[in-house]
Amino acid sequence: MEFFKIRGTIPFMRHALIFNAISFITFLLAIFFLATRGLHFSVEFTGGTLMEVSYQHTAEVERVRQTLDKAGLKAEVQNFGSSRDVLIRLPVLKDVPGAETSQKVTALLKTDDTSAEVRRVEFVGPQVGGELAEMGAVALLLTSVAIVLYLWVRFVNWRFGLAAIVANLHDVVIILGFFAFFQWEFSLSVLAGVLAVLGYSVNESVVVFDRVRENFRKMRRASVPEVIDAAITGVISRTIITHLCTLAMALTMFFFGGAALHYFALALAIGILFGIYSSVLVASPLLVWLRVKREWFAPPQKRKGHDEHEGAVV
Repeated sequence: MEFFKIRGTIPFMRHALIFNAISFITFLLAIFFLATRGLHFSVEFTGGTLMEVSYQHTAEVERVRQTLDKAGLKAEVQNFGSSRDVLIRLPVLKDVPGAETSQKVTALLKTDDTSAEVRRVEFVGPQVGGELAEMGAVALLLTSVAIVLYLWVRFVNWRFGLAAIVANLHDVVIILGFFAFFQWEFSLSVLAGVLAVLGYSVNESVVVFDRVRENFRKMRRASVPEVIDAAITGVISRTIITHLCTLAMALTMFFFGGAALHYFALALAIGILFGIYSSVLVASPLLVWLRVKREWFAPPQKRKGHDEHEGAVV
């Protein structure tokens, strides 16, 4: 279904150099911020104290967060399991043992609400956090390799896999660059959002690449840039509608999902916005630079009137 139809073919590849220059500059800026400012890792990665607190009534998460903030404790507070249970994550405090931190939090919560009951207290050491960070990097690497292999098999050529993964990793690095520049908290939920964006962007690249393959067979006399322009123009309406609908879902979580989903939804929203750009205007120009050929999908047609037995001697 199309809410708007584009007549004619938009010459995207005519401006491929400009699109690639923009991509390269934004990529370098993201790398610069990651190198100079770094990511602001959450308790899962840096280590800290985790507390599970239960109430006899529906827990007021925002009230708990404000109580801890007033005491100088910057904590992550979210519902856990049910509306009566709350999970509190506190970073490591210098020269303050984890047991002392948990006792202070317990006293504050009891003073604020006598029905508060601490069910579980755990301390996550920096070593465990480091292992989680390594596992997250490995997950990202394995996902990227799997995507390249899938596209290689699907399109019978490694260039499609390389173009897609470069474009999609561009989205990932941009997301990380935003989190480094603004020092937003990077947690396991944000990592899940980054991996989701990677898979989501690949889907859009596959749609464009499928149309490119189809056009190679239909548009016999067109050049490679013309084939790609026609492919992008043919799916641009679907691309915009799909991304806007997905973006609406992400923004709904961002505004109404509470603190637990705030940065997860933010990572999704950034990834979706840049995914529109990269899937169409980064991956496709890369196919031109990598010299994709028509012969891989559409064998040359025989000339009219040509007989394969012509010239044979009987």
